Amino acid sequence: MSRTWSEFVALLSDLVSLPLILLILLLLATAVALLWYYFPAWLPRRRRGEKRKWRLRWPKWRWRWRRPRFRWPWKRKAKTKSVTVEQQIEELIASEEELPEVPPAVYQTLADRLAAEGRYAEALRERYRSAIRDLVQHGVIDNRPGWTVTELARAAGSARPQVDGSLRSASALFSEVWYAEHPATAGHDDQMRTLADEVHRGLDPVHGVVTPR
Repeated sequence: MSRTWSEFVALLSDLVSLPLILLILLLLATAVALLWYYFPAWLPRRRRGEKRKWRLRWPKWRWRWRRPRFRWPWKRKAKTKSVTVEQQIEELIASEEELPEVPPAVYQTLADRLAAEGRYAEALRERYRSAIRDLVQHGVIDNRPGWTVTELARAAGSARPQVDGSLRSASALFSEVWYAEHPATAGHDDQMRTLADEVHRGLDPVHGVVTPR
């Protein structure tokens, strides 16, 4: 067997050069690999009731060219989750905290809506809380869980004498309506609006007050 194989190889090498043999073997290996990769896509298919026809189906080559996209780093915009005012108002209403972390303007917007509905006591409370929230955002005081808004107002008045008078008046008005349970009117709401604006102006750097601690 070995002698016959040696004679066959010698005869083949006389007819075909070694590089050509290697090329043929490489092509055969590539063909087998392609048939194995696309199996059974190249097998013939027969419909029901149709005679078998042995026809090879060559796989379809699909080449899709996709244009590369290059984006400049400085043109990329960070995706930030935008929160609308309506969502913040819903969060404010649903929160059970004494002073939820929403901007003071959201408190004022909710207060305007409550006042338009004739709910002056609730509108007065939201304006009072907007003034306290303004103090927290400016770093005058820290929002301490468990403290009431009146306790926060007293702490803010000690830290910022410029707004102490407005805060004392606002606290007194708030206590009169919510603790003494006196009926609130539109005049009370307007008065609290004015006091809240005075606190905001007292924290404005233009008025000579350095806001951050």
